[in-house]
Amino acid sequence: MNKKISDAELEIMKVIWESDSPLLFACIMKALEKNGISWQKNTLITLLSRLMEKGYLKANKRGRKNEYAPLVTSEEFQSVQTKDFVDRIYKGNVSGLITQLVSSDMLTETEYDELRKILEVK
Repeated sequence: MNKKISDAELEIMKVIWESDSPLLFACIMKALEKNGISWQKNTLITLLSRLMEKGYLKANKRGRKNEYAPLVTSEEFQSVQTKDFVDRIYKGNVSGLITQLVSSDMLTETEYDELRKILEVK
């Protein structure tokens, strides 16, 4: 699951993660279009195939159609991506990331209060 995915593949995963159940190709296509993304059928098929090869998705036959389900939760994906980001950008130093967020005013007051509460609990 630590294989990188493209922005396009991530858009597909977001659609699938938002669903409570596996999705058929047509449902994925409609959801993407609703999000302002309109790809050709072959493009979506290619991206779905890549996500399966990378271990993010599985496809189950439902009659003559494929039903797509995630093999990785959004939380698992976020965790791995965050760790990779901290390792690459901050050389594994999480406090560097937090310092940057706080010192560059990237956090709202509410987010800052939430972060402080989280850190106090730990």
